[in-house]
Amino acid sequence: MEVEIAGLVRQLTLEEKAALCIGANAWQTSPIARLGIPSLTMADGPHGVRKEAEPGMLDAPSLPATCFPTASALGATWNRALLQEMGVALAQECIALGVDMLLGPGNNMKRTPLCGRNFEYFAEDPYLGGELVASLIQGIQSQGVGACLKHYAANNQEHSRGAIDARVDERALREIYLAAFERPVITARPWSVMCAYNRVNGSYCSQHRHLLTEVLRDEWGFGGFAVSDWGAVHDRVAALAAGLDLEMPGPQPDRMEAVVAAVRSGTLDEAVLDATAARLLAAILRAAAVKKGGGAIAVDAHHALARRIAGEAIVLLKNDRRLLPLLGDEKVAVIGRTAREPYFQSVGSSRVNPTRVDVPLDEIRKLAREAQIEYAAGYAEGGEFDQTLHDEAAQLAAGADVALLFVHVPPGKEGEGGDRPDLEMTEAQVRLIRAVADVQPATVVIVNGGSAVAMADWIEAVPAVLMAWLPGQAGGGAIAEILYGVVNPSGKLAETFPLRLKDTPAYLNYPGENGTVRYGEGLFIGYRYYDAVERDVLFPFGYGLSYTRFDYANLRLSAPSFRDVDGLEVSLEVTNVGDRAGQEVVQVYVRDREARLQRPPKELKGFVKVALEPGETRTVAISLDARAFSYYDPARHAWITESGDFDILVGASAADVRLQATATMTSTQKWPSLLTAESTIREWRADPRGAAVLQGMMAQAAQFVPGGGEGSSSLERWLDAAQDFTLPAVLRFVGSALPVPPEMIVAWLLAQVHGEESSTL
Repeated sequence: MEVEIAGLVRQLTLEEKAALCIGANAWQTSPIARLGIPSLTMADGPHGVRKEAEPGMLDAPSLPATCFPTASALGATWNRALLQEMGVALAQECIALGVDMLLGPGNNMKRTPLCGRNFEYFAEDPYLGGELVASLIQGIQSQGVGACLKHYAANNQEHSRGAIDARVDERALREIYLAAFERPVITARPWSVMCAYNRVNGSYCSQHRHLLTEVLRDEWGFGGFAVSDWGAVHDRVAALAAGLDLEMPGPQPDRMEAVVAAVRSGTLDEAVLDATAARLLAAILRAAAVKKGGGAIAVDAHHALARRIAGEAIVLLKNDRRLLPLLGDEKVAVIGRTAREPYFQSVGSSRVNPTRVDVPLDEIRKLAREAQIEYAAGYAEGGEFDQTLHDEAAQLAAGADVALLFVHVPPGKEGEGGDRPDLEMTEAQVRLIRAVADVQPATVVIVNGGSAVAMADWIEAVPAVLMAWLPGQAGGGAIAEILYGVVNPSGKLAETFPLRLKDTPAYLNYPGENGTVRYGEGLFIGYRYYDAVERDVLFPFGYGLSYTRFDYANLRLSAPSFRDVDGLEVSLEVTNVGDRAGQEVVQVYVRDREARLQRPPKELKGFVKVALEPGETRTVAISLDARAFSYYDPARHAWITESGDFDILVGASAADVRLQATATMTSTQKWPSLLTAESTIREWRADPRGAAVLQGMMAQAAQFVPGGGEGSSSLERWLDAAQDFTLPAVLRFVGSALPVPPEMIVAWLLAQVHGEESSTL
């Protein structure tokens, strides 16, 4: 194909190349009819195909497609295989609807629970998000349909998203925000990566050469094409030079003319345009190899899959007195408008026209057999208070055996284009929860929303809570199956639920001011922060209950000591000690006992979801590679490993560590010393080579140091007393007794540290 593409590029005129790198309309690239080059057709995703009924139009009604659970729900499944299966289904619907590339998935980190688009993102942890996103991409692309990973990078708020400058230090950028993209880019090789609207450290993402070329292509080996978010380009020529291949949407004749003029004037090297054309042609020809359009969606099969995914996403947050699952013979009061008018997706570019929608109330009635089911709305549309509806719901709850209370984050409070002002549901819904709980001790609260929700004001009053997220079109059926025990809940939180908004890591640094948002919390987002400051949370990362119980035992490491390049295998036995079949998510965290730079108390580096029958024991194994023990060093602009001891922590959540072992790693990396003439005594002593040559210097200089014959011990006291001063400054404290100036001594020491020729002092 490379030969064919090179030949096509040579045949393209300058104007055709310029046209190719700018959309023909809202969703397609520009065809080159003269050479038989078709358009590449894109459609919004990522949890369903939003193909407009009118080709090329923005915001036109879309064709029916399966609305799968949104990404916040998908993150809670912790199930790679399930997401790959969903990816296959998405691709099949793309093929049926004539779509070559799906614009998704998104993998921006949940820096703050206020981000209005958190429902489209997977996790607060880059390893978890990266693994799940890679699986989804692999499923989509296995069918000959492209995936577009977005929004690259640091798109962590909707507030001022088109212009805000995210100021992120290099280490946090690498370990958190870029790491979320790095893993799926390298392991899943998406056809495309979409740049974000915002700026990062001063430059718009659409013309950020460091991100688009130096990191994405040169370091990670990305071979696909980079596309703008719709309307994200500010300077088309600068964006091309930085590595942005395709600007969307089109048509934009003035942009094409600017590109042509830049090449003719020598401002833009035509080789850059040729490389862009080649990358786009590769995707276009790849897409053309799979015939698309005119097929039928497997409506029933994909609805069933959406239901299964939603069932694995629902998190059982609380289940006192084992109230759930219901037996099926209870008199049930179903309360809340979303029981009849399901809230299953949010607003924005990812909104899907569903093929059908399960209504929770109807699905509950199907499973409740002969039990009496009665319904009350409880609150007005939008979650607003209505005294009559409020009183009616409380009365209904009082006369039932159990109350199922459906509440939700109002649709206008979360979604693309705006952030949440707080973590609260409406006051009417909170008052309703309290009123129902006062009269009905067997109350189950079912919450719909795209991210963490405040519950501290009412959670102690109710015995059971389900987090049902935005579960897609089949969510109603999945909720009913969880409530009645047809499905055993296995969802685990992919984000921490805080007690209060003020407790969250980015609270003091969000949403920014004067066009800039400072990521002052650095790499301490999510559980990394709560662990570090030992702050209580409502529910921790990785948390989720089951109707059965799991025991962990016999933790084994492949070796007590290992080299970074060899990695480490962790194995253990998991047993279902309950009376129901269920699934458990085994989570492996790594803690560095000692490091040159600050590190979080622990970080997720492996996980596996295992299904077990009652009484069944299974051995699970999780491999940890060198990256699991590395951190990014801004001084070296590289990922490094350091020899030392690491704790391997295995548990059911970030706050529930069941097993622990320690292994010693030997780093095989060889790095030059970072010591300079400006390094402090503390830094010299922390550097192995520096400490050795410093000790040698002390022995040679002892005879010149005042101190009543104490020699080197006197000098050592000087060094101890001034550890945070530079070496030349400390040597000057010694006085004029030294035979040579301090700067000459330091230069001699540095020559030894860096392996250069040097004579004795």
